[in-house]
Amino acid sequence: MAVVVSSDVNYGMGGISMAFTIRKVYYFYTTVEDKPGEAYKLLTALADIGINLLAFTAVPIGPMHTQLSLFPDDENQMVDQAKKTGLKLDGPHPALLIQGDDQLGALAEVHDKLYQAGVNIYASNGVTDSKGNYGYLVYVRPEDHNRAAKALGI
Repeated sequence: MAVVVSSDVNYGMGGISMAFTIRKVYYFYTTVEDKPGEAYKLLTALADIGINLLAFTAVPIGPMHTQLSLFPDDENQMVDQAKKTGLKLDGPHPALLIQGDDQLGALAEVHDKLYQAGVNIYASNGVTDSKGNYGYLVYVRPEDHNRAAKALGI
């Protein structure tokens, strides 16, 4: 479910109007050996079985392993295909995918809304596209997922 939220915030010398697309998403992770080609193999296998990813992250876990986090467009399809192919995944785990105009204070507004709702962000990743847009993944605890979504207008 995606919703476009528009809001006015005041940063510095005036208000800024920012548009966001916010979506409740779920991610899965798997741990692989930290060696060349492991992410390629997994991403190719997912493409071959028709899994569309909204986002992907890779984080080292100790000296010999990497945790690959997969954010599918359709978490039910991911579960079904993982069962059919024997792919070992941990999840689904809740997150929020926020995409919007890359303006000064954009992430601060997101954090403020979640802070005001008492939601703890325990991890996040963000990136800009250098064309005026950004994407931001916010990891929240399962018990905070709905409250976080509500705080952001979903």
